[in-house]
Amino acid sequence: MAAVPEKLQMQHLAWRAGFGASLPVIEDWTHRKRRQVISKILTGPDKDPQTPLKVMDETDLPERTKEMSPEEKKELAKMNRQGIKDLNLSWIYEMVQTQHPLREKMALFWHGHFACRTQNVLFSQQLLQIIRENALGSFSTLLTAVSKSPAMLQFLNNQQNYKAHPNENFAREVMELFTMGRGHYTETDIKEAARAFTGWAYDNDGNFIFRDKRHDNGEKTVLGKSGNFTGDDVLKILLEHKETAKYITAKVYRYFVDETPDEARINTLADKFYTSGYDIGALMQHIFNADWFYDQQVIGKRIKSPVELLVGLRRTVPVNFEREEVMLSFQQVLGQVLFYPPNVAGWPGGRNWIDSSSLMYRMQLPKMILYEKEFNITPKEITPEMGMGSYKATMELNESVKRQYARKIKGVINWDIFLKDYEKIPREKLADTIAGSLLQSNKNVNKQLLENYADVSSRENYIKTVAIAVMSTPEYQLC
Repeated sequence: MAAVPEKLQMQHLAWRAGFGASLPVIEDWTHRKRRQVISKILTGPDKDPQTPLKVMDETDLPERTKEMSPEEKKELAKMNRQGIKDLNLSWIYEMVQTQHPLREKMALFWHGHFACRTQNVLFSQQLLQIIRENALGSFSTLLTAVSKSPAMLQFLNNQQNYKAHPNENFAREVMELFTMGRGHYTETDIKEAARAFTGWAYDNDGNFIFRDKRHDNGEKTVLGKSGNFTGDDVLKILLEHKETAKYITAKVYRYFVDETPDEARINTLADKFYTSGYDIGALMQHIFNADWFYDQQVIGKRIKSPVELLVGLRRTVPVNFEREEVMLSFQQVLGQVLFYPPNVAGWPGGRNWIDSSSLMYRMQLPKMILYEKEFNITPKEITPEMGMGSYKATMELNESVKRQYARKIKGVINWDIFLKDYEKIPREKLADTIAGSLLQSNKNVNKQLLENYADVSSRENYIKTVAIAVMSTPEYQLC
């Protein structure tokens, strides 16, 4: 098998450890040692303030009380809903602008792992900050902080977990979804762990509190260990089990490397993860430095999640929408709305992102977002190789989408940086170079198809239209 070109390896790294990178960045990386590049990706910029994403303060929201009228409760719920939308858009903006893409990518992964829905915007932004702060740190610290967050305690009903009536929901999900995975504990373990988590609660200001009177002080037996355990003790016991390291490593592997797990690789990584004391950054370093990470079988085989697709597109060609809310509509149609996971297990990912209608919609997105009237990007013909169905169906879809978003999608598109990236490329090599830098697989997109899409009236229009055409291919859905 032919060796994977260095440039393609770096493009692969840029997408898996972030949301893609520009042509000059990739070319710069190819002239550096791989370990040096990875080290910089992990640490981020020298000055990284890591600003919390805050859209509301405690003082912005009235406190919910029993004396509230139905109208006041309705208004509070409306404020919370709007706040969560604002938080969604703030995080998307941060992903687009960040100088530390791996941290945001890792936070996106944990956002799905610790899936949580709450109608309280203050709880949502607090949980997001916990995840972003600890995304590349200690999994032990992250697990404990998430488990004690009011968002998670509320979502998994631990406020209703007290001595006289233990509620098993929180204990079950901590074992099944956050640490060990199914098959490594018994129903008795869950019942006993639930007793240990009694008394874990939060106050109105979103602070974790331990209600001693609600806590079961009796002896419990969890995973073969007995004692007067608290919730912290149970988390410690779960982390002592190597199954937790293996479960987390396998999930990281499926997300960052390959949907098809490789047991031998995962076991080796899990051992290192366990002995490092659950150091997430060290685990990612092992993965990105492994030769098999750059195997041809791995590159360009992963379907981008809707958020990765949208963020990657906006990092490639900066767009400022007149109404940023359009990003919420995109997320909704594509099936991944931040802060609204489908269930406690999060988004299933992989092939679940794609069906016939969502693929069509994904391929229309670049045109919808980057469409500009002064040049023509409507294809002269759509051929079966594009995988777009009939011309008539595609045109009908275009029209319905245009009608739906005619008012909403108005943006200021900044092509300057993208155009500058290609200023030294000869005209005859432009199509190949653009396709080569935007695609991970099947870089040799049919030249004739690109020409069908291209506006040849000027070099600038040619670059724009070819880029939009490449981003409208099925191959662009992969990374």
